Amino acid sequence: MPITESDIEKIAALAQLEITDDERRSLTPQIAAIVHYVEQLNELDTSQIEPSLGGLTPEGERSHVVRDDTVRPSLGEDAALDQAPDPASGYFRVPKVL
Repeated sequence: MPITESDIEKIAALAQLEITDDERRSLTPQIAAIVHYVEQLNELDTSQIEPSLGGLTPEGERSHVVRDDTVRPSLGEDAALDQAPDPASGYFRVPKVL
């Protein structure tokens, strides 16, 4: 199913984005190309491929990525808020987002 400009409008509305007609026209082929690429990836047979966890070493061997869970001192409230532009009662004060 091809991606249309109305699909881009729906996506923008769901993401609560305002886009211009020029943006909608330019995004349509770009998103269509991304969807086409993902469809190609979905066609690959991965049934015989073992899921990988973590990264690989330069030699291609699996690496142990779990670190010890050790207790360490935290940054502390005073140090964290030291350079905050508008701290209030031990918290970062930020503008309301509506």
